[in-house]
Amino acid sequence: MSELINNSEDRKKKLKTLILKLHEGASEEEVRGELLETLSKIPYGEVVEVEQELISEGLPEEEVLRLCDAHSAVLDGNIDLSASKDIPPGHPIDVMVNENKELKKVCDQILAGIMNTITELDSQKFSEKVFQLRALFNSLYDVDKLYQRKEYLIFPYLEAQGITGPPKVMWGKHDEIRDLIKGSIELLQTKDISNDELQASGEIILIPAVNGVKDMIKKEEQILFPMALDKLTEGEWYEISKQSLEIGFCLFDPPVNWKPEWAEEDTLSEMNKTGENVQLPSGSFSVEELLAILNKLALDMTFVDKNDKVKYFSQGEERIFQRNRAILNRDVRHCHPPASAHIVDKIIEDFRSGKETRAPFWINMGGKMIHIEYFALRNDKNEYLGTLEVSHNVNVYRELEGEQRILSYK
Repeated sequence: MSELINNSEDRKKKLKTLILKLHEGASEEEVRGELLETLSKIPYGEVVEVEQELISEGLPEEEVLRLCDAHSAVLDGNIDLSASKDIPPGHPIDVMVNENKELKKVCDQILAGIMNTITELDSQKFSEKVFQLRALFNSLYDVDKLYQRKEYLIFPYLEAQGITGPPKVMWGKHDEIRDLIKGSIELLQTKDISNDELQASGEIILIPAVNGVKDMIKKEEQILFPMALDKLTEGEWYEISKQSLEIGFCLFDPPVNWKPEWAEEDTLSEMNKTGENVQLPSGSFSVEELLAILNKLALDMTFVDKNDKVKYFSQGEERIFQRNRAILNRDVRHCHPPASAHIVDKIIEDFRSGKETRAPFWINMGGKMIHIEYFALRNDKNEYLGTLEVSHNVNVYRELEGEQRILSYK
């Protein structure tokens, strides 16, 4: 046993030396070569301990943050994950792994899209491809929900066990990535941007944004996820699972809701078990009754709160527009094609200011006449609460003739 402990101490000492070499200016290639010669595989727990020790010994968190990408690149593929645990379907880590798969797809589409766009000589096609890139970056910003679940649901449990350094470093990288994605979206909104301007900016902001997301996926899957699985209890994971929906999912709607075998009630049943009804001035509902009513209406309803975040959608039997839980807590502008984003902005601006209270549209879709209407929601003090989108197939009403006063079922 003492030999194993000494080997561990020797590995951590060597790893610390290599990270400090990066701090002193050595190249990633040089350090990676030395690591392969002397260490080969490193247990992920030791990587975490070394980061924690460096911060405890006085290396500023900002400097560890700066070195984070460099030492992650050096360690990539050389972290020993053999002790990783199996993950059941729907478990918070399983959900994050699947979200990362979707993020990788978007990252690959963006990188291919950048190359296709900067080489496009036709001005009309160039503009269309810029719109497509903006839509992809809007989707990429969904990563914010994955990061929030890490920051607010997982990191507190790690910090309670004294693991403070790695979460702080990772949170700092989250903020960098968010800023890069936001900057990319703003860049792609620039009017009359040219090929040359896009190419120059792409090297500075677009590609770093994508690489930031891809690098974070490696950090999560090689270090954070195995560590969290080791440290957190099943009860803590269940709490994380139950609270995840409030923040929302990233580009992926889990088909399975995981819960431990000892958890007898699902979230809805737990809410009803308390006996607390939703009390309104004209009556009340249990949660179960309210859900049944909302889903029985022959309407698609989507609620966007005053901060422009999608907070709810109905789940009727006959949907007009498909929705999944990945849109929850997403900015409503990112749920529409870039070409129509200005219309969404206009509606929200007019609703918030009080200039308008409703905005109706109607379209022909698949042989159906679809009526879509947005309603401004306000409280009794006339304060703006958000927007309700209601979509309805009105074909059946347009075809009505005469009267039907006698009960008749079809």
